[in-house]
Amino acid sequence: MKRAGWVARIRALLAAGRDAERGMTLIEIMVVVVIMALIATGVALAVMPQLRKAQVKTSCVRIHDIMNAAELYMMENIECPSMDDLKPTLKGDPEDSWNNEMKVECPSDDEVIVISAGRDGNFGTDDDLSPDACRAVMKGEKKE
Repeated sequence: MKRAGWVARIRALLAAGRDAERGMTLIEIMVVVVIMALIATGVALAVMPQLRKAQVKTSCVRIHDIMNAAELYMMENIECPSMDDLKPTLKGDPEDSWNNEMKVECPSDDEVIVISAGRDGNFGTDDDLSPDACRAVMKGEKKE
């Protein structure tokens, strides 16, 4: 009789172990994946606008640095510099946050303007960044 009690207990433990090891169903896994996708979407919607603002502000800081280098170049050489002229004095490549090379314009003998093509990479569009546009962005007057 004692043996029958032990056999029953062992069978009960084995049955409980099988139930615990059955794993997850496909539907349970799909529910977890959908929940993770919803969380990732929410995070992306919160982060992406901040990334775009940071790209614009970083490009504006870079424009300011290039303008300072161009003004120094003009003081020494009395001519409007090209980007190739400025590359030795700049840290890194003269590119904006979207890896587009900026351009230097000199409308007068004592004025330098550095322009970024912006996110679309084309000059002459609404998203171009000039010193005036950067001042508006930094003051919060212009939407990034």
